[in-house]
Amino acid sequence: MSGIFFRLWALVFSSVDTQADIDTQAVTITTRLNIVNKLIEPDLYPRSAVLANGTFPGPTIFGNKGDHFIINVTNSLTDERMLRATTIHWHGIFQNQTNWADGAAMVTQCPIVPDDFFVYDFNINQAGTYWYHSHYSTQYCDGLRGAIVIYDPNDPYIDEYDVDDESTLITLADWIHTASPTPLLSNDSLTTLINGHGRSLQVEVTLNTLSPLAVISVQPGKRYRFRVASLACDAPFDFTIHGHKMTIIETDGEYTTRLVVDSLWIYAGQRYSVIVHANQTIGNYWIRADPLFPRGYPGFDNGRNSAILRYAGAPEADPETTDNSTQPLNEDDLNSIESPQPPGKPELGGADSVIKIKPTWDPKTSLFSINENPYTSPSVPVLLQILNGTFDADQLMPSGSVYKLKGNSSVELQIHGISTGGPHPFHLHGHSFWVIKNALSDKYNWVNPARRDTVPTGFDTNLTVIRFFTDNSGPWFFHCHIDWHIPLGLAIVFAEDSKGTSAHLKPPPPSYDEICPAFSKYTGDLAILNITEPQGHGA
Repeated sequence: MSGIFFRLWALVFSSVDTQADIDTQAVTITTRLNIVNKLIEPDLYPRSAVLANGTFPGPTIFGNKGDHFIINVTNSLTDERMLRATTIHWHGIFQNQTNWADGAAMVTQCPIVPDDFFVYDFNINQAGTYWYHSHYSTQYCDGLRGAIVIYDPNDPYIDEYDVDDESTLITLADWIHTASPTPLLSNDSLTTLINGHGRSLQVEVTLNTLSPLAVISVQPGKRYRFRVASLACDAPFDFTIHGHKMTIIETDGEYTTRLVVDSLWIYAGQRYSVIVHANQTIGNYWIRADPLFPRGYPGFDNGRNSAILRYAGAPEADPETTDNSTQPLNEDDLNSIESPQPPGKPELGGADSVIKIKPTWDPKTSLFSINENPYTSPSVPVLLQILNGTFDADQLMPSGSVYKLKGNSSVELQIHGISTGGPHPFHLHGHSFWVIKNALSDKYNWVNPARRDTVPTGFDTNLTVIRFFTDNSGPWFFHCHIDWHIPLGLAIVFAEDSKGTSAHLKPPPPSYDEICPAFSKYTGDLAILNITEPQGHGA
């Protein structure tokens, strides 16, 4: 794997029976992410990138459920062709009592300006596969993304696999040869990177050579928990491992009942854990992550969109395998095993609050809207507005894009699809949710639907229905995870239990009080923001 792995934890495999035991064994993990510019060529095409600790993906952060994390993010960016302020969002981490550490620019914090730092200080009382990325305009498309793995001493599937470590993490990312503020001119410059490696049609033709692919090594007879994480900015991927079935046991940090598939679509921001038994003939097998056109450039010529599963004893060569999926993932078949019953009554509209989410596209302004309002970043973070005493949705900025939610209540979102730029994967900060109805299905599951934090919402005629419970006071972003679509307006903010937010939150670190005054004086990104975002849009 191209990223530098660093173990920040002491994994204990002894029996742990209660949450109190987990709390007792929890440790404090202190580390630093230095955000830098560096010239890299993961597909042999050199370009400047925005990177955590100089690697792509960034260093993987490991921990155990219950651990306390203190992460100093230092901004050392200098390349004026790209955004130089930054934030880090810890995707899928609930940030209960630490909303100020969520990392969403101008929702929970101001961006960190160059030569400054911010200390993210939070507990993780969850287990599963997560990731981190910049949440400042389109910056993470330039490389600022990495994985987070949180182990569970009470993992219900621990006896069903033999290996789960840094070698079994599989990250998928789309990669472009131009900086994110520059419009993409050709799909030829799109590359799929698996664990930071890939082959590009543009480069292979030009250089007449092949870049190295990621290799996942396995021992015959062993069972592996592969954690498949999409760090994509845009493209969904059709993921397969030739000749091998995959048993899904996790979606976005939530355990599922076992589901055997041989292929699955994974959208930007989503994660799956799958158990794979290395029980085939010793050899090399293709791992494929075929992107959806035109969001990516599909096909496998010269090993594009691919990595290699290599058995011990196999030659170091590209595979020659072929495969046709006969057991693809049907998302209706995913079922939760934790808190399986959704909150509210088992009927459409049976929650305490029911909100229709209707995205539209205006070709005259080139903006998306949700319920007729395009999201624009406010000049003051929503969290600071609330902490300063503004609680009503009609007074919170950005106007028309903030929705007030009562605490300790059930919420149902009825999300209409939109074909323009779609399919759009929507992500909710601060919560996981129950997927009552998938976009491409007519089935409603009121008994044990899958839980996750990111869901695709289909096309013009489709409807997705999700539910969550408001037990985490603070402002939480809800947005399309195609990164270019946020500055184009495809987002809203839920102001959850605004009057209770101040009492709910732990005090932020001293550096929190310093980042907004510094950002208010910073002008270094204005020209780039005018490229990536329409007039009037901020971070």
